Amino acid sequence: MSENPTTNGHDALEEKLGRLVRKPGVKASMVLDRASGAILKTSGQVDALQTAKARNASTAASFSNDAPAAEEGESQGIEEFAEMIWNFVNSSGQLVQDVDEEDELKLLRLRTKRQEIVIVPDLKYLLIVIHDTQPA
Repeated sequence: MSENPTTNGHDALEEKLGRLVRKPGVKASMVLDRASGAILKTSGQVDALQTAKARNASTAASFSNDAPAAEEGESQGIEEFAEMIWNFVNSSGQLVQDVDEEDELKLLRLRTKRQEIVIVPDLKYLLIVIHDTQPA
């Protein structure tokens, strides 16, 4: 009796993401569709996956007791972040191709004073992990 590879692959992905988010210093993770940039999954501290503009708008809405606007701003901020990551990966991949047509993008790391964004491109997915770089 053979298992459905789609189900098995999805379960393996869920299990790996679960292990990843439990690692020390990991704030959040996101999986995007490689072709479209659509958000497939998020986990961890959702505010780490938002743009600063959306975080500020969401905070302002929560102070005004406007819960639906805060949730909408949070969702919009995550979508903006995903779009920026997707564009960054595509631009970086094009740079690699322009430098050497036989080469390919394997990993992107962007480190700031406060966090590190690690992006692992795959044929079907983009895995994004946000690490805290400040000592606990």
